[in-house]
Amino acid sequence: MQPDLLGLEISKGELRRLTGFDPEDVFRPSIMADREKRLGFFMNEGLVALALTPIIVGGIYAFIILPTIGSSIKLGILLLILVPIAVIIGRSLWRKFTCPHGLTILLDEVDKYHSVINAIDINDQLATSGNTHSINDRDKVISALQLIREDLVRALKTERILRDNKKLLANNQELFVNNLANLQALQVSSQAGDYAEFLNQSLQIALDVQAEISKLQSPRR
Repeated sequence: MQPDLLGLEISKGELRRLTGFDPEDVFRPSIMADREKRLGFFMNEGLVALALTPIIVGGIYAFIILPTIGSSIKLGILLLILVPIAVIIGRSLWRKFTCPHGLTILLDEVDKYHSVINAIDINDQLATSGNTHSINDRDKVISALQLIREDLVRALKTERILRDNKKLLANNQELFVNNLANLQALQVSSQAGDYAEFLNQSLQIALDVQAEISKLQSPRR
C-alpha cells in the first residue's frame, strides 16, 4: 500500500481513543451480514468463552457445589457445557444494550471508508504490474478521502461528547463543521474521470456521516 493511503487509515488504536470503546467490543449487525467478519466474530467469542470457562466453572464448583452438594462429576460436566454458551450470550446482550446505536452506524461508515481505500490500493497494484492504466483522478480521490477522514474523526468525537457530557456541546460547535461542500466540488470536477466511482462512494459516506451527526444533535436541541 502506498504511503498516502497508509496515512488515511484509521487504526483500531485511534478508534479506541476516539470512541472510548474497543471496536471489537461494539455489537454491529453489519458484521453478521459479512461471512468473513461473522466467522471471525464467532471465533473470537469462542476463544473468549473458552478462556473464561475454567475460571467461572472453578469458582462455581469450589464455592457453591462442593460446600452444598459435594463432589459431582455430572454437574461439573454440565457446567463445562453451559458456561461457554452463557458467556457468549451474555457478552452479546451486553454489547447490544451498552453500545450506542449512533456509534455502531459511524463504525460501519469507517468500514466503508476503509473499503474504498482497499479498492484504490488494488487499483494501484494493478497499475504497477501493468495490468491496467494509471488513474488520472487519483489525487482528487486522495483529497476526498482526506476530507472524509476529517469528517469521520469529527463525527466520532461528537458522538462521544454527546454520550459523555452534554454540557460540553456548547463549547465544541466546531465539531459540527463538515467537508460536504468540498467533496461535492471534487465530485463535480471529476464526473467523467476514472475515479468518479470512488468519489461518489466517498460523497455517500460523507452524506451518511452528516445525517448521523444530525440525528445525534436533534434530540438534544
